[in-house]
Amino acid sequence: MMPDGVHRHGDHLLDGGLDQAVVNALARTWSDPPSWTGALSAINHKTVSRRFMVTTFVFFLLAGLFALAIRLQLARPDNHLFDPDLYNQLFTMHGTAMMFLFAVPVMQAVALYLVPLMIGTRSVAFPRMNAYAYWVFLFGGLLLFGAFAVGSGPNTGWFSYVPLSGPDYSPGKGVDIWAQMITFTELSSLLVAIVLITTILKMRAPGMTLSRMPLFVWATLVTQFMVLFAMPAVMFGSTALILDRLVGTHFYNPANGGDVLLWQHVFWFFGHPEVYLIFIPPLGFISSIIATFTGRPIFGYPAMVMALIVTAFLAFGLWVHHMFATNIPELGKSFFTAASLMIAIPSGIQIFCWLATLCTGRIVLRTPMYFVLAFFFILVLGGLTGVMLGSVSLDLQVHDTYFVVAHLHYVLLGGAVFPLFGAFFFWFPKFTGRMLNERLGLWQFWLFFVGFNVAFFPMHWLGLHGMPRRVWTYPAGMGWETMNFVATIGAFTIGLSVLLFLINVVLAYRHLPGAPSDPWNADGLEWTIPSPPPPHNFDRLPVVRSRSPAWEENTSATAIGGLAADAREVLITSAVEAKPDLRVLFPTSSIWPFISAVATTVLFIGSIYTPWAVVWGSIPVSIAVAVWFWPDKNDTQTALSLERHP
Repeated sequence: MMPDGVHRHGDHLLDGGLDQAVVNALARTWSDPPSWTGALSAINHKTVSRRFMVTTFVFFLLAGLFALAIRLQLARPDNHLFDPDLYNQLFTMHGTAMMFLFAVPVMQAVALYLVPLMIGTRSVAFPRMNAYAYWVFLFGGLLLFGAFAVGSGPNTGWFSYVPLSGPDYSPGKGVDIWAQMITFTELSSLLVAIVLITTILKMRAPGMTLSRMPLFVWATLVTQFMVLFAMPAVMFGSTALILDRLVGTHFYNPANGGDVLLWQHVFWFFGHPEVYLIFIPPLGFISSIIATFTGRPIFGYPAMVMALIVTAFLAFGLWVHHMFATNIPELGKSFFTAASLMIAIPSGIQIFCWLATLCTGRIVLRTPMYFVLAFFFILVLGGLTGVMLGSVSLDLQVHDTYFVVAHLHYVLLGGAVFPLFGAFFFWFPKFTGRMLNERLGLWQFWLFFVGFNVAFFPMHWLGLHGMPRRVWTYPAGMGWETMNFVATIGAFTIGLSVLLFLINVVLAYRHLPGAPSDPWNADGLEWTIPSPPPPHNFDRLPVVRSRSPAWEENTSATAIGGLAADAREVLITSAVEAKPDLRVLFPTSSIWPFISAVATTVLFIGSIYTPWAVVWGSIPVSIAVAVWFWPDKNDTQTALSLERHP
């Protein structure tokens, strides 16, 4: 017997698995504490991920309601449903919520749930920091929507160009709140990126070399490295903006040596890679879904991995193509035109690999596969208009028109949300232990597909006929009435589709029976464990011998034993070959990440009103973080006992 109830269980086998007492001990060890304080202390990666997914989807719904309000205002000319200031707040809130509170965080949320299951480990790295990242994200989103609810929402667009967002043209606290929301969300994204990178590189199951990682894990790894380089740029930009507004600095004031274009350079250095932060994870979704519903591994695995990496590199060399209407030297613009064309090459390679897989496999058409096939159709259209906008001459003609709005939504909704819904249908049984209704899923798909094209395809014509974006209303006789009305019908069709998805989720919880561990005959490790997974994920850590471990015979015949059942002990492996390296004791649940997030929120919100809040607010943050990391006596005794009994 070890101190504090820690037992060194051996490989006590029962029907080919662990003794049931050991399995029960593992479940108790890795479970979150009960009660409301336990809910605030939860650090299990699945619990945190589910909270992330639900929260981001709520923000998606709210942003969608704002979009419907915008379309109602533009459905007919000379409409006065909203006043201009409220309209500006609506489209700012819509873009901000979609880009900062939904698109990137939801991709990280799905990865937080799936990556440990796909690579065969029991947790993510730094689980307390992961919980802290969620609370910071939640409080940042609540700050933004709370400000809008009391009439202080931002009204300068999701990009907040200066000097419009500067102190002279945007008085009040709306832009300050927007800038601090950026700090909240990007801090959260950076922390999650660190968690995921460390998890992928150091916690893979033995045998899962880099060349055997699932393509979704590769997509996640590439994306999180992009986050590390992209997010600091916008955090610097928003901090400089709030300093200009509140402290009197002049980063963006040309009258005192600042530069207005500095904001655009800093923002779009983040903003264009952000498109690929949103776009690359769905490429991993698509690879998993196609492999499953064709019954064969993805063709051209090395080419797929290289395409992901090349896309990430090129994404950081495109930001100026958002600035072709500025006074950038013409020679410089030509280089960014070339880069804008080049980035289509790795995407094309991936599409050809998927098509080769589809052509050589036996396709099973289920709801996730319908969303993937729609992705091909929509992404090609969005990619074509992207290549067009990469041309300086055309871009100058359609800059800030609805042509750009159409392109943006074809790339982001078509390239990210369609695969995301496919992923929700595909992994919903793993998330919840329930199956979504197939018939409702097909209805949702067709309404979403038709509504999407009806809503956004006419915007190409609106842009080519001169309708500028971000206009509150327009006069009759411009020739824009019919297309705007059609786009509004399409937007409400999309809304109906999302409503069907919500109904499907509710019915799945209320009426349908539980899902088997692998309802699709998929190839990943996550399908070799029950649905939903137990708190500890794997009773025994697997040993991986191929890229499709679930399709191997006797996949559980070889597994790692010897880890403690009554302590949160995990296996650390080498970064490249995934060879066992050492055992590490992970922290237990703690409420201090939540308290630290509250203290951080007080600091950030206080700094909107007085710079002294940064000074005085750092004190409770420091105290909370110090207590968070203070060694716990029981954890220390457990670690020492595990060292004495290897």
